[in-house]
Amino acid sequence: MKRLGFLIPVAIVAIAALLSALFVVDERENVLVLQFGQVKQVRTEPGLGVKIPVIQDVVRYDARILGLQSQPLEVTPLDDRRLVVDAFMRWRITDVVRFREAVGVEGVRAAQGRLERVLNAAIREVLGSVPSGAVLSEDRTGLMNRIRDLARREAASLGVQVIDVRLTRTDLPEQNLEATFARMRAEREREAADEIARGNEAAQRVRALADRTVVELVSAARRDSEIIRGEADAERNRIYADAFGNDPEFFAFTRSLTAYERALRSENTTMVMRPDSEFFSFLRSDGMGGVGSPRPPAAEDVPAPAAPDATEQMLGQ
Repeated sequence: MKRLGFLIPVAIVAIAALLSALFVVDERENVLVLQFGQVKQVRTEPGLGVKIPVIQDVVRYDARILGLQSQPLEVTPLDDRRLVVDAFMRWRITDVVRFREAVGVEGVRAAQGRLERVLNAAIREVLGSVPSGAVLSEDRTGLMNRIRDLARREAASLGVQVIDVRLTRTDLPEQNLEATFARMRAEREREAADEIARGNEAAQRVRALADRTVVELVSAARRDSEIIRGEADAERNRIYADAFGNDPEFFAFTRSLTAYERALRSENTTMVMRPDSEFFSFLRSDGMGGVGSPRPPAAEDVPAPAAPDATEQMLGQ
């Protein structure tokens, strides 16, 4: 009975020692077995491993792709324009033994710090060799690939592989933004002034063309009206001449009536004429009969076809 009581603690200790000697390697990690700081085993495949209890330790490292976001970094491109740049790096551990020797017991945290210094140095070297326009353009793939290749060579000594580098921000410093905005605003205002000047010039051309067209149209209309008026006057004179040739007495009578109508209006008009003037030939007592009267005016006393104008001039006086 005493012997059974002694074997139970021994069995428990043996089971505990056996369990502590076993470890499991996950597919997402790499494992190092260390004995007094020296690497004794490297396990990169998933499965069950064995180590010496107490004497040996198991150190695990993530085998997946890790990310590193750098802090904002101020760089000076080739044209001496300062820029604020930050980047994102993707990396993974490829040689766990070299990684352990390079970073020591701090592991991934120490590697992140050293990789950020490597990344910043690569960014300064690459972006410092190109003008700021190339950095601020949308197509920066070539620059990012150069930064990635340079960081990959420097990070190889740490036992890691740099997979990709992306520039997440490339901006001007705050103190330069206002000056840049002012320059952009002045450029836009200059372009607006040029557009306004060109618009005013075009408007002046349109107005000048319209004014010239108006003058040409008015001149042509006046010319046509004068031609029509001249033709009408000629036709009127022809009609007067024909009427005078057909019946000179009746023509003289109608012309005299027209002259009487215009002269004897209810206006303050004073006329000084001789009593025996031919103007009153149809109003005298011996000529009241008008046409066919005993003393009709002679044909040579009847006004010519242009008499209306002469009569109007006389009345105007």
